[in-house]
Amino acid sequence: MVSLSLRSFLAGIFLSGLIFGYSNASENRRVFEKRDSLPFNWVKSHKPDPSLVFPVRIGLKQENIDKLETFLNEISHPESSRYGQHWTPDQIAETFAPTAETIDRVHKWLTSSGIAADRVIKGKNKAWVKFNATVKEMEKLLDCEYMVYRHGSGTEHIASTSYSLPENLHSHIDLITPTLLISHAEFGSSEPTHQALALRDVSMDGLSSDLLRSLGSPTSDDLPKLKGPLLTPIGLKTDLDTCDVNITPDCIRALYNIKHKPIATDKNTFGIVEYTPQAILQTDLNLFFQNFSTTQALKTPNLVSIDGGIPQNISQGFNFNGESSLDLQYGMTLTNPQPVQLYQVGDLVEGASFNNLLDALDASFCTFEGGDDPNEDGIYPDPLPGGFNQPESCGIVTPANVISTSFSMNEADATPAYLTRQCNEYGKLGLLGTTILYSSGDRGVAGRNNICIFPNGTRSTHAPGFLPSFPGTCPFITSVGATQVNPGAKVTDPESACEQVIFSGGGFSNVFAVPDYQKAAQAEFFARHNPPYNSTQYNNSRAVRGYPDVSANGANYVIAVNGRFSLVFGTSASTPVVGSIITLVNDARIAIGKKPVGFINPTIYSPLFKHAFNDIVNGTNPGCSTPGFSAVEGWDPVTGVGTPNLEKLIGLWLALP
Repeated sequence: MVSLSLRSFLAGIFLSGLIFGYSNASENRRVFEKRDSLPFNWVKSHKPDPSLVFPVRIGLKQENIDKLETFLNEISHPESSRYGQHWTPDQIAETFAPTAETIDRVHKWLTSSGIAADRVIKGKNKAWVKFNATVKEMEKLLDCEYMVYRHGSGTEHIASTSYSLPENLHSHIDLITPTLLISHAEFGSSEPTHQALALRDVSMDGLSSDLLRSLGSPTSDDLPKLKGPLLTPIGLKTDLDTCDVNITPDCIRALYNIKHKPIATDKNTFGIVEYTPQAILQTDLNLFFQNFSTTQALKTPNLVSIDGGIPQNISQGFNFNGESSLDLQYGMTLTNPQPVQLYQVGDLVEGASFNNLLDALDASFCTFEGGDDPNEDGIYPDPLPGGFNQPESCGIVTPANVISTSFSMNEADATPAYLTRQCNEYGKLGLLGTTILYSSGDRGVAGRNNICIFPNGTRSTHAPGFLPSFPGTCPFITSVGATQVNPGAKVTDPESACEQVIFSGGGFSNVFAVPDYQKAAQAEFFARHNPPYNSTQYNNSRAVRGYPDVSANGANYVIAVNGRFSLVFGTSASTPVVGSIITLVNDARIAIGKKPVGFINPTIYSPLFKHAFNDIVNGTNPGCSTPGFSAVEGWDPVTGVGTPNLEKLIGLWLALP
């Protein structure tokens, strides 16, 4: 039975694309969006109670949003006269606010359709409107049919497979929720999928279903992958001769020419995102620093608690602490003495999503009392025992200059409108001067948990179609892939694409157009190395965004977790390393009175910066029963433009305004 609580009845709130137009009735209506297949492991169950009441939220079309890429290029391209002239939050809010016409049209449509004006609440930022409605009312309003859909885990959502809107509103609305079904987390198996199971010191019994399906779930495929046996300090080799089997901070420094020592630490910021229940243990930080960075003894990250986020120590084990250990031990060590901000997102009852993070970074993204999808996002205040019982974190922190996140979702598990609305928010953060980094995934051309896609949209591990990762496909973030020091090779030898335990995520979007900064690189790639796959396997239109953008080592990292050393693999490793390197570039610029680099993609793809990256020309990223794509000369959808050389990057970026 579907609960009346927010958490269990919503269908894919904040999801797909929608749009209205006011005219009352059904005349001049046409389908705005439909879904021909369901996300993986979801099935239709039954009809909901027509009298069930749920909150409806309408995301209004933002003015000038079609110019976002142009605005970003103006301040991010190295040849632009406005390079580095980042925007203020007020500029962003004013530039992208919905027009008066949009607000008026939507409100007239609602009132003419029987939704009384006193039921409709306007958001402070004018970007959202909200009202409560029954299933019966919404089916009439959107000319659709709602059903209850059940996931294999037992979770239920209410959603429709299509809906229609008056034509004259299609250009005035971005999102209506709930409508089409989305699924942020594709839910792992009931137990962790990697070898870390043996390390789990505390069982997952007692964790809420909300927490188990959140981004930080201990079953998530995003977590670093473990390779045994465990290491002890006595047997741990840390010199540069063994970087092919044990990656340490000194190996990373040697690989990427990291010599810069931060000096503007009071003016620079670096944020690393963790989703509860993922958490760092101070004892693990201490153990790592004792062995690899003795000047940081007892140092802690600066906690930024978002929606009640705390580094919990109730549940411990690799699946609860491995991700945070990896991110923070390397992020803090490589940027020492730069303070590192820990964005801990979500309480121990609900966890959180990308939307919860974005709410905290930008108040204009917030909707109502959280306003997000109760099925996918944390909704606060949380009345449940142990929950965060205060208002949601809305615009509580100035975004750090660099924000590194090692979590993702399958692009196909959300609708284009949902993805676009969120992607645009990352673009706005770029306008503010923030570098947003996301891991590209660990399954090559396949999606999380090795899921692939059929031409009709259904998913399976046996499907032929490549399944890209989001936010990696968003053109306004920097996607980070993974490389390796080849077995038996020296740290000074060229790296290859990672082919140990994990494969660097990469491919082409099915939603986002190729951005201007990537057009030349893609043209060269297809002209010289056209992949041997057809349109049923990947989007070979040559008109869509490719990823990743850049890479760093992702194999054999030594980390301290739960009082012992482990070897781990993943783009979870490469992403904070790239974040550390960009943080050091920012330090060098800030020290001489310049601004942080902000959105870096137009710069790293420019001919000026080509020789500041180590081109990776060996290796592939298998998946979906294929060898995947190949790492080749120039940009490729395995390792991007290559791995960074910090000293060269500093020299080039210092020469820019």
